Amino acid sequence: MKPFEGIRVLDLSAVISGPMAASILADQGADVIKVESPGGDLSRRIGPAKGDMSAIFISINRGKRSILLDLKQADARAVLRDLIGTADVLIENFRPGAMQRLGFGPDEVAAINPRLIYLSITGFGQTGPYADGRVYDAVIQAVSGMCASHRERGSLDPTLTSTLVVDKLTALTAAQAVTAALLARSRDGKGGRIEVSMLDAALAFQWPDAMYNHTFIDEPPAAFPPVGRTTRPYKTRDGFVAIMAPQQDEFEAMCEGFGDPSIAQDPRFATTPMRARHGPELRAIFEPLAAQQDTDECVARMRAAGTPIGKVNEHDDVLTDPQVIHNDSIAIVDHGDLGRVRLARNPVRFPDGQTRAPTPAPQNGEHGRQILAELGYDAPRIEALISSRAVRLPAQPNPPHEPSR
Repeated sequence: MKPFEGIRVLDLSAVISGPMAASILADQGADVIKVESPGGDLSRRIGPAKGDMSAIFISINRGKRSILLDLKQADARAVLRDLIGTADVLIENFRPGAMQRLGFGPDEVAAINPRLIYLSITGFGQTGPYADGRVYDAVIQAVSGMCASHRERGSLDPTLTSTLVVDKLTALTAAQAVTAALLARSRDGKGGRIEVSMLDAALAFQWPDAMYNHTFIDEPPAAFPPVGRTTRPYKTRDGFVAIMAPQQDEFEAMCEGFGDPSIAQDPRFATTPMRARHGPELRAIFEPLAAQQDTDECVARMRAAGTPIGKVNEHDDVLTDPQVIHNDSIAIVDHGDLGRVRLARNPVRFPDGQTRAPTPAPQNGEHGRQILAELGYDAPRIEALISSRAVRLPAQPNPPHEPSR
């Protein structure tokens, strides 16, 4: 039995953070119903796509069912009220006040279902000077200091990370919060509202290392060099490697692996703090040594000596990496008329192993009839909702398939 089997989640969220949080719960057994608008989730149109199914959408909406509701219509809002009555969790990431204007704010929803866990994800929070602004990942990277933590080599200009890191770390934070809230409900029987802001999630993510010089308030110690100042990959003869060797035996093994064990005897590099303070000098010594190395030989030699090292994989290389293959980290899923797709498996391994197999993502409104029937609606009522376009169906449903094992 999967951990969240028997738990129903209504996913009213869009784009990345909320949908990814819901997909984590789906991987772990929850029945996730994605409630979409007539235009569909924006993520359906981001990146490579077949029809309305983009690679991003497939990845972060896997394992869900979809119903398309035009919430401007009273009949559609009635359907949503009935769905809320059957749910354990509701996830939304609209701007503050949007759900209240639809008639589904926390108080209204609690009146329908007092046991419901109501998760609200916002960019900056429910209130405050920035609360009403539109927000995406890059905006929070900027405000949280994350841009300042990532600077191009040889430049003081801050940069954005090349991945939607804030959306994804917010999703992980939100999924854990839902898990904690469900555990609390199992003890006291009460639902309630959870609030997660992308800004708060990003700051919590930044604080342990990128913001460590801002931890001490009273008589702060001397500032320490940023963690990432010298932790760039080293260029080899035919590629790149990444090495981190904070412990003394690891550093000595690194010097040995680069062919010059005497470096470890240099008093500038005698301890981890001293190596951090003299990072540019140390890197200037290692770079020409790395340039003489063949990547695979360097990795094998240093790994055998106990140096923490990894070959820098290009994206294509990830698919054939021996450890990725051994871990069975990537699944090939039959996605109906889309053909086969690759999806990363859920990284958590539970004892029965069942939670790691991803399943297809839905077309917009694919499961409308099925979900309405589960609510107890008879055939005439279902047809009336479809005829009025309060509930809409896809033109060509994408049939679900079991994932390849």
